Amino acid sequence: MKLLHLGDLHIGRSLGDFDLYEDQAYILEQILNMIRERKVDAVLIAGDVYDKSVPSEKAVELLDDFIRKLAEQHTHTYLISGNHDSDERLNFGSSLFEAGGIHIASKFDGRMKEYILTDEFGEVHFYLLPFVKASQVRHFYPEAEIASYDDAVRTVIANSDLDRTKRNVLVAHQFVAGGRDPELAGSEGVATQAVGLVERISSGSMQDFDYVALGHIHAPQRVGSDHIRYAGSPLKYSLSEVNNHKSVPLITLGEKQGDGYAPEIELIPLKPMRDVRHIKGTMKQLLAKENVSDTNDFIYVTLTDEEIVNDAMGIFQQTYPNTVKIDYRNSHTQALEQMEVADFTEHQSFDELIGEFYRMAYGCEMGEEEREMMRLVAREAGVTYEAD
Repeated sequence: MKLLHLGDLHIGRSLGDFDLYEDQAYILEQILNMIRERKVDAVLIAGDVYDKSVPSEKAVELLDDFIRKLAEQHTHTYLISGNHDSDERLNFGSSLFEAGGIHIASKFDGRMKEYILTDEFGEVHFYLLPFVKASQVRHFYPEAEIASYDDAVRTVIANSDLDRTKRNVLVAHQFVAGGRDPELAGSEGVATQAVGLVERISSGSMQDFDYVALGHIHAPQRVGSDHIRYAGSPLKYSLSEVNNHKSVPLITLGEKQGDGYAPEIELIPLKPMRDVRHIKGTMKQLLAKENVSDTNDFIYVTLTDEEIVNDAMGIFQQTYPNTVKIDYRNSHTQALEQMEVADFTEHQSFDELIGEFYRMAYGCEMGEEEREMMRLVAREAGVTYEAD
């Protein structure tokens, strides 16, 4: 059985002032062609399907078109919600989609949804775990000792009917770490740097699955083991992703023979309509004819000129029309970087600082549970603070 693992589509995303609708439509069509050519049996979509909890009409139409084509190709699809998705909106029409092989788990109701497909080697069990917080799991298992996100996920898995003699696949959207933290990229990387100690889940809790399809981190990578993996986002959505090599994992599940079983995993490269690049130098150097290339790409510019260039954006967009942002790296900016962080934070309390950052990263208010965990982490790290 062949599975294709996708994550963090972020349909409806923009890059600076640039709408990515055409770029997302292009890459989704490339993925559909890949599914046809490789004769993929099932697609795993590991959350953050939309970029916003209230997606635009164009974003909804694009997802609808993608899902419809998957159904027309008779490709089973297993889709979960991420922290950017609205449970209710993503779940709309899900009962009708079931008949077309489109299976959606947008809200945790106490147990993971389970689906079964069969091939010549027997059953493959698919478990869907949408983005959850420890407080949500605690609601359904009040007797369990749940002090962390890791405890929460372990509790959910322990209360499933997982049969290790079968082939089992988990689709989840969480911050999962192996021996070390995953390589961060995109807005999720920023959020994780702030609250990652609260959200971190050990990959060991998922070792009993034969493949774990993760979403949440935009950089494609394995986590602890080859069979526990972030697909990463299909496009570069931020400056921090410029060095990522985007791909999609193609998983082939053969016959399971004992605990040493491992699926075959192939990373298939994705080629965007327009790349995202970061160029650095003086304006004269960067716009010299011999240094200009791929002018249709999205460009982040770091100028090393000592003086501010008047209308730098307008000048660059004459050569690179999709210039996203221009900043400076020179003696003046380096001097600013030497300033004490305290100079910027002396008038804000600890709670105000983490609350402001949480709103920026997640687009919502921090709950009291997360706030108390951050206070605990601060105390353990030896950070002094004044709470509100």
